Amino acid sequence: MMGITPMAAVTSSLHLASFLPVVSIPPFYSYSTRFRSCFASRSLISSSAGTRKISPFHVGSVLPQAHLFGISRSRFCGEDRLNKITATTSANFTEADTSVGQEDILQWVKTDKRRPLHVVYRVGDIERTIKFYTECLGMKLLRKRDVPEEKYTNAFLGFGPEDSHFVVELTYNYGIDQYDIGTAFGHFGIAVDDVSKAVELITAKGGKVIRNPGPVKGGNTVIAFIEDPDGYKFELLERDATPEPFCQVMLRVGDLDRSIEFYKKAFGMELLRRRDNPEYKYTIAMMGYGPEDKNAVLELTYNYGVTEYEKGTAYAQIAIGTDDVYKTAEAVKLCGGKITREPGPLPGLGTKITACLDPDGWKTVFVDNIDFSRELE
Repeated sequence: MMGITPMAAVTSSLHLASFLPVVSIPPFYSYSTRFRSCFASRSLISSSAGTRKISPFHVGSVLPQAHLFGISRSRFCGEDRLNKITATTSANFTEADTSVGQEDILQWVKTDKRRPLHVVYRVGDIERTIKFYTECLGMKLLRKRDVPEEKYTNAFLGFGPEDSHFVVELTYNYGIDQYDIGTAFGHFGIAVDDVSKAVELITAKGGKVIRNPGPVKGGNTVIAFIEDPDGYKFELLERDATPEPFCQVMLRVGDLDRSIEFYKKAFGMELLRRRDNPEYKYTIAMMGYGPEDKNAVLELTYNYGVTEYEKGTAYAQIAIGTDDVYKTAEAVKLCGGKITREPGPLPGLGTKITACLDPDGWKTVFVDNIDFSRELE
C-alpha cells in the first residue's frame, strides 16, 4: 500500500530540511510523493459550499429602488454609505458561513471512522529485519513486494491481517544499508504476556537487550527495552491478552499542550491519559482512537526544556484510515497543520490519500478506507 517518502521531497520541506544531513540517497516512495509530479492538486470544496451567500448585487436588490422614482442613488443614502452597507453585509454573511463550515468540519472529524493502518520506516537489510521480527518478536510476514524500476523493496509485517491490525511497513532502498534515526523518534511498543520470557527468547536469537525486565519508573507495569538490527528501539510491555500487540509509537514533541490539541481537533484522537514525571523531567500523553490496551496509540513525549529534535532519515510516517481525505485535509489546515500532498486519487491506483505534517513536522498519511480495503482485496 505504501512506500517511503522520496528524499527529495523530504529535504524540500521547510519543517524537515533542517534536520536532515546532506547526503546522496536514491528516492524513497510513498503515498504522499510518489506521483506528485504527475498529479494535479484537486481544490478542496469550500466549507461553505451549498450555503447561499448574499453578494453586493443581492444586497442592492433589497434596497429601495430610488432611481425608479427619479431620485439618484447618491441622494437617497449617499454613495459611500451604500458601499459601506454592501461591503459590511457581504463580509458578515461570508464570515458567518465560514464559521459554520469550520465547525461542521471539526465536528465531522470526531465521528469519522479512523484507525491507524501502518507505520513506515527504512531499514538497511530487509531480509535481516524480517528474520528478526518474525523469530524474535513473533510477527508474521504479511506480504512483500520488490519494485526494481524504482529500486526499493517493501515488506509488511504484523501480528494479524492488515484489515484489522496495525502493522509495520519496512522499506529497503537499493544500496543503502544505514540510516540516521535521530533524536526525535522514540520507540515502538509491543505487548507481551511475559516480558522476561520474551527477553530470554530475544537474547537467545542474538537480539540486543538495552533495558532488563522490571517495573517502569514511577509505575508498576513490567517492561524491557530491546533494539532491532537497525537500532530501532522496542518497548516490551507486560499485559494480558490484547487484540493489538503492536500497541505504541512514541514520538518526541516540543510543546505537549500544542500537540495534544492538534491531534484532538485535526485527527479526532482522544487524550487517553497524561502522566507527568518531574523526577525524570518528562511528561507523556497517550493519544488514540480507543483504549490503549485494545488499540495502537501514539505516545507523545515532552522532555522539560527541549523544543526541537533531530529527525534523521530513518523514520518516515504513520498511515491512518479515513472516510474522506478531502474533509480530513481541510480539518488539518484549520488546525494549523501543513498539507504536503493535497487530497486526491493516486494515478494508476485510484486510492485517495492526503499527507500532512503536525506542528513538530511529524508526517501522517490519511488513506481512504474503502480504497484501502479494495487494495487489500
